[in-house]
Amino acid sequence: MARAAWKRPGSPIGKKGPRKVNPSYKRRSRQPWSTTDVNKLKQLAKGNTPTGVMSVKLQRPIAAIRSKAQREGMSLRPVNRSPYNRRAKAPKRG
Repeated sequence: MARAAWKRPGSPIGKKGPRKVNPSYKRRSRQPWSTTDVNKLKQLAKGNTPTGVMSVKLQRPIAAIRSKAQREGMSLRPVNRSPYNRRAKAPKRG
């Protein structure tokens, strides 16, 4: 028979202990970006830092970091990723 929802592993119902009311990555959500924040974002983006780590360091949600990077014209894609179709095309036989 199926378990009750509060007995299932991973269910938030029935968990003991305090909840994170204000986690560190959401402390500064909806606050304006300062020039030092933007500079730090640019520095982290150049260093191929994952967006999850950026969100903890800048204390902002991941969506805010992605949208700010797009508005500033930055790419959060890793520089060292090889492009698709990199292999040399085989010469045509015929």
